[in-house]
Amino acid sequence: MSKLLLRNARLVNEGEVRDADVLIVGDRIDTIGSSIAAPEGAAVIDLAGKYLLPGMIDDQVHCREPGMTHKGDLATESAAAVAGGITSFMDMPNVNPQTTTRAALLDKYELAVQRCTANYGFYLGVTNSNIEEIKALQVGEACGIKAFMGASTGNMLVDDPEVLEQLFEHAPIIVVTHCEHSPTIRENEAKARAKFGDDVPFSEHPAIRSASACFASSSLAVDLARRHDALLQVLHLTTATEMSLFSTAHRSQKRITAEVCVHHLWFDESSYERLGAQIKCNPAIKSATDREALIAALNDQRLDIIATDHAPHTAAEKAASYFEAPAGLPLVQHALLALFDLVADGQLSVELVVDRASHAPADIFGVVERGYVREGWYADFVVVDPNRPYRVSQSNLLSKCRWSPFEGHEFSAAIDLTIVNGEIVYRDGKLTGKTAGKRLIFGRAR
Repeated sequence: MSKLLLRNARLVNEGEVRDADVLIVGDRIDTIGSSIAAPEGAAVIDLAGKYLLPGMIDDQVHCREPGMTHKGDLATESAAAVAGGITSFMDMPNVNPQTTTRAALLDKYELAVQRCTANYGFYLGVTNSNIEEIKALQVGEACGIKAFMGASTGNMLVDDPEVLEQLFEHAPIIVVTHCEHSPTIRENEAKARAKFGDDVPFSEHPAIRSASACFASSSLAVDLARRHDALLQVLHLTTATEMSLFSTAHRSQKRITAEVCVHHLWFDESSYERLGAQIKCNPAIKSATDREALIAALNDQRLDIIATDHAPHTAAEKAASYFEAPAGLPLVQHALLALFDLVADGQLSVELVVDRASHAPADIFGVVERGYVREGWYADFVVVDPNRPYRVSQSNLLSKCRWSPFEGHEFSAAIDLTIVNGEIVYRDGKLTGKTAGKRLIFGRAR
């Protein structure tokens, strides 16, 4: 088996930062220690004090396959992910055909075999008419069950109260929710049209996808989960008001957890003037006060996971007017770097970033033997150089859509090396061409 020794790392793992060497044998972590002697035939990389982290596990991406592969696909988006230090991802079901049956779920897994540079898992989606598929789902077949409790594509809006009751009563694994109240959004859209006609400015997006629309839906999801004792994660929280719904206890003591996405930690409503449609996403990026509340909630444990909601669209699609431009932005390649800028700015600690972006997704979704640096576990790593700035330009973008809201920004750190299942997949700014990703194993039942 191949052997790789990583020397002189600043290992960030399980709440501490320490100097360490790590020996990888095959696809597993063999030894963690100091001054490890290189075994015969081992490749040796001196990290010279750079950060060594367990790879980020992104619990919310849209790779757009099947059916929308002009925007992105499993191969291109997983490659962009490892360039950003994401070694595992969980992909959403609003594709074409939608992943709303167990048969479609199996088909999607077959699409991914030997094509993904990162490890992968897929959600089963809920509709108003597929509750029997949800009941039949077996632990390990999906990473979670996705419910759009707000405006969505196709027939994936779940707004039947009886279906929601059955979902939370019978879901065999964790339910994750997109929470926005559609009637409130429609009312706000009507107000915007009355004021601006069809030429609604993108700065109106946080007023249309308002804080009250978010709270009305997220509070309903939390109430349903409490009444049925279900496992729930509320995705991409955006408002200060919603933080009151979540506990400051450690995730090991909670059945209801919460996620925040990188763009909601980075941008605020002042960014619409410069970026417009590029940062149109659902739920909307909101006020600076809301952004500050999200940072505070990460620090007090109300927010348990940091993710991306990576959702590429073509530049031409994004060039449309407010009501025509689709929601979503590409983020996997730059999410971890954005978090390191927040670390450099003193808003987060590097230990917290690793806890919420690597450890917590593994714990909450029951990802088997990943998300931590532990002997015997899978060797998924990212090496971050905190002293080498990285400027985003179109020439170094890897997502198929080939644009980024970060274009022109210089991050304070750079991704130096990414390892998936013991294989170097990204090094010195280039992909190595190895598609080392494997299907994630999920072991957490209700």
